[in-house]
This record gives sequence, C-alpha cells and structure tokens, in this order.
Amino acid sequence: MTTPDPDGLLAEQLLRLTRRVHRIQKRHIEQSGLGVTPAQSRLLRTLAHYPAPPRMADLAERLEVVPRAVTTLVDGLEASGKVRRVPDPANRRVIRIELTDDGVKALRELHGARRSAAQEILAPLTGEQREVLGDLLDTLVDGERRC
Repeated sequence: MTTPDPDGLLAEQLLRLTRRVHRIQKRHIEQSGLGVTPAQSRLLRTLAHYPAPPRMADLAERLEVVPRAVTTLVDGLEASGKVRRVPDPANRRVIRIELTDDGVKALRELHGARRSAAQEILAPLTGEQREVLGDLLDTLVDGERRC
C-alpha cells in the first residue's frame, strides 16, 4: 500500500486553483468589452509599473517571454490605441513603449474586471478564512522574494 502524498495533493490543488483563476479572469476581461487578451492585459499592467517608458527588451525580460512575443502584444495594443512606440531620447535606435490615455483608461477597467474575478473566486470563504488565506499567500510570496 502506498502512503498518501500530501504535498503532491496540495500541488495539484494549487495548479487547479491557478487554472480556475485564469479562466475566471479571462471571462471577466472578455466581459469588460475592452478587446484585450489576458496576455495584453498583463503587458498593460507591467507597463504601468515603470516610471518611464521601457524598452521592448525590458518588457520581455520582466514578462519572462521572448522579445517576439512582446512585439506581437505591442502591435495589437498599438493598433487599438492603448500603447504607442516612442523613440528613446538618448538613443534614436531604441524604441520605448508608453501607455496612451486610452491605455490608462483600459487599465482602470481591467483592474475592475480583475477585482470582480477575485470577488467571485473568494465568495465561498468567510472573512476569517480570507484573512488566513491572505496570510498564507503572503508567506508564499515572501518565500519567492527570498529566492
């Protein structure tokens, strides 16, 4: 008889929850009517964290994707008016990506869609359970920062 693998079971539960979170967020993003994909949403959120417009290579590194993937995402967001390519003032061969006013507005709406998704996911939990979950997630996130 084999012994149960509690860590394996926990890992499977975390993976299932992650997939569920992605599905629910995707549905809420689609319902927002902004016409952005989850990957484009992530790029917009990432752009918002830079104090100045980043280079495409910076975005690729931060998003942990190949530069070509960033180019494709930027192309779509630029076509919809949410970002624009701007020349680097110090090196005209370098292109930087900045949010437009429409991009900032889209970010606000995406934040609302993500918040709605989070509320849906957390709905079955009591306030006390949410607090415990928050503490556990903080521990896991802090563990990532130490790595």
